[in-house]
Amino acid sequence: QVQLVESGGGLVQAGGSLRLSCAASGRTFSGYAMGWFRQAPGKEREFVAAIKWSGGSTSYADSVKGRFTISRDNAKNTVYLQMNSLKPEDTAVYYCAAKSPGSKGYPTRGYDYWGQGTQVTVSS
Repeated sequence: QVQLVESGGGLVQAGGSLRLSCAASGRTFSGYAMGWFRQAPGKEREFVAAIKWSGGSTSYADSVKGRFTISRDNAKNTVYLQMNSLKPEDTAVYYCAAKSPGSKGYPTRGYDYWGQGTQVTVSS
């Protein structure tokens, strides 16, 4: 059974930082791209960032470019999202997702597995 478990969420003041982690288990994730999405109350889930297996290719939503950094450690089956200069509008539940090598739609669509999410709250 595939599991993606997010951690690192919490409450932070505007301008602060958080680092989210997503640990994958249950199968080999060789070749899988990984992504982060978020969903704020009353809004649809939106793409935040993605990274390919090699780590050499990353993509970001315009709203987080220059503030967020996605990275991965394939030996640990873990992907990270470093979030700096946080704003109240970054408040949301953040989800990790895994995309199989044969799935189209990178970086924003076609993800096969999803975590349960971790809450990030940024106070003004």
